[in-house]
Amino acid sequence: MNHTDHVNLLRDGILEGYGTWADFGSGTGAFTLALADLLGPDGIIHSIDKDANALRAQADEMHRRFPATTLTTHAQDYTHSINLPKLGGIVAANTLHFHRDALRVVNLIKSYLKVDGRMIVVEYNIDAGNYAVPHPISFVRWQRLATDAGFAHTQLLMTRPSRFLSGIYSAVSW
Repeated sequence: MNHTDHVNLLRDGILEGYGTWADFGSGTGAFTLALADLLGPDGIIHSIDKDANALRAQADEMHRRFPATTLTTHAQDYTHSINLPKLGGIVAANTLHFHRDALRVVNLIKSYLKVDGRMIVVEYNIDAGNYAVPHPISFVRWQRLATDAGFAHTQLLMTRPSRFLSGIYSAVSW
């Protein structure tokens, strides 16, 4: 996948005026950069990952490509409490599938949202895992999980084929 693919997976889940977002489990920042592209120069992004080296590489690329975007990196484990402002939106792209108890993680992440905030999930659309993706969350399973976490609405944004585990989807919950 390339930058355009990442942007397209998020595009329809981002509303104008929801300028403070976080990318949980951001790695080197493929979806963080997509957020910057979509939010524009007024966007504020908090990027959370345990890997400080990945966050440094991400910050360098953000400064090169989107210098006006405000990026704050957090080298922390997002399964524990983090000091964040109330967020207009959250991206969790290819990260929830690492957690057996995804509901606990989603409840914690959701606690950072404003009342009308949105959470975009990008996951493999399958429920059988493997060594690299131990606990995938299909869209049908995400709908149940989002409801259990207290989201009132979930909408499928996009699906696309993947060489790895057949397909991925993006969905937004609010």
